[in-house]
Amino acid sequence: MGRTCWRLLQVWINTRGQHCYSKQPLGRGILPQTLCLRNIGSGGQDDSDGRNGSYSPESPQPSLEQLRTRRQPFGRLGGRGRPLSPLERISRLLPQDTLSQEVWELREGKEEDEVEGTQGGTGQGEGAAGASEGETPQVLGDRITDAQQQEKRLGERQEEERHAAEEEVEVSGIGQEEKPDPAGGDPAPALPGERPLIFGEIALAEYRKKGRLEFQKMFPLQEGGLLNSTWGLVPHSTMVGRPAGSTYLSSTGSPFLVRRPNLEEYVLFMKRGPTIAYPKDASAMLMMMDVTEGDCVLESGSGSGAMSLFLSRAVGTRGSVLSVEVREDHHRRAVANYHRWRTAWRLRRGEEWPDNVRFHNTDLRTATHLLAGQGFHSIALDMLNPHLVLPVVFPHLHNGAVCAVYLANVTQVIDLLEGIRFAGLPLMCERVLEVQLRDWLLAPAVQRRDGKHVTRIAPSHGNQEEEEARPDEERGAEESRTNEIRPFGALPYIARPHPEQGSHTAFLVKLRKVLPP
Repeated sequence: MGRTCWRLLQVWINTRGQHCYSKQPLGRGILPQTLCLRNIGSGGQDDSDGRNGSYSPESPQPSLEQLRTRRQPFGRLGGRGRPLSPLERISRLLPQDTLSQEVWELREGKEEDEVEGTQGGTGQGEGAAGASEGETPQVLGDRITDAQQQEKRLGERQEEERHAAEEEVEVSGIGQEEKPDPAGGDPAPALPGERPLIFGEIALAEYRKKGRLEFQKMFPLQEGGLLNSTWGLVPHSTMVGRPAGSTYLSSTGSPFLVRRPNLEEYVLFMKRGPTIAYPKDASAMLMMMDVTEGDCVLESGSGSGAMSLFLSRAVGTRGSVLSVEVREDHHRRAVANYHRWRTAWRLRRGEEWPDNVRFHNTDLRTATHLLAGQGFHSIALDMLNPHLVLPVVFPHLHNGAVCAVYLANVTQVIDLLEGIRFAGLPLMCERVLEVQLRDWLLAPAVQRRDGKHVTRIAPSHGNQEEEEARPDEERGAEESRTNEIRPFGALPYIARPHPEQGSHTAFLVKLRKVLPP
């Protein structure tokens, strides 16, 4: 039924065009009373002369000579293949006797090329030659079928070529001086030592709105992964092969900055069990202990591995860190975070992070075999009762060296000092401090009603009442001109402490080993 309706529509289009050519009026939406249809499934033929618009089953079948004389083109109007070319569509709208010889030659040449492309190499040269002169409806239907098959084969070949081209593209950041541009065009030049993001690395995504950080997330780059947030999705595949610090638009059009996290950010965003030693406190402890490359350091209380990573970077390849943790779950977490950072570092830099930390899951008070025959340039203690292990670790600390203790409560500081006094250890408390950081908000002042920058107002010598009496349109136009032309120093800035401040984290106690007189 569907094919019959389709054929009816085609016959009506042909009839309307032929009536227009014969200058015979045909009412809008009115079909001829007598139509000749052929059974498409049985391979029947249309019985019409196609000349004056009258159709009858008794009409004789036009000969090939008549078709050639009339110059009736046998295109794909009755077929279900590809649409007519622009040349065929335009030429069929014009009276056939007005077409020039060049147009007929182009149309016949195009038909011959299509037939040769379909039947080429099959030994059907005579059929191809006959298509330019004229052909029966049965041959026309076969040619349409061949054209459809040719189009299908062409689409399959193009699809195979596209897949082959995609497989040839390999994104590898090792030793590359150029990075492919996923948006197309020439590859973007890379600076010496700059490496693009690759799968397996750790990335940090940020979204800022009006200069304020609204979203921040650390995640590993994985094949088929998605950066999911309230402001849209960003596929991981779009980040691979691009340099760190690039901006990507999410599915909702929000800009996301994607870059590599530094060690401070990794420590803050990594998976943790117990509370970490925050970077501000860890840096102060490193200064207290005066850790340098090549030192041998003892750490008691691995926790989540934050301090272990900072110590590992400080001692370098020639140093070593002995980290002891009494709890098994904390020990596993510290080891996992440490190896995860080392893997990410190898992918981003192409070199190994120093494997200089030895983790042990034991109680330091009874682990005398671990400390036997060793000396430490400094000691870092992060535990509830550090005064209980000081008698064990004190003999292995170099003379004049420092033991830094990380304590959350001031009552723990009192217990530590009382334990040192009671045990009679030659440790001098040099200082007890609390590291405070205050973030400041510094940005150009903007108006809340429209978000435009505020302009610095110069003192006026005129009357204030006259200034207030000026029309609002005039003052608004002046403000617009001032916003467009902003000389240096014309914008006022707001400078005040940030409303979100980091609270207390810990007390740091600096103990130095001294020899008694």
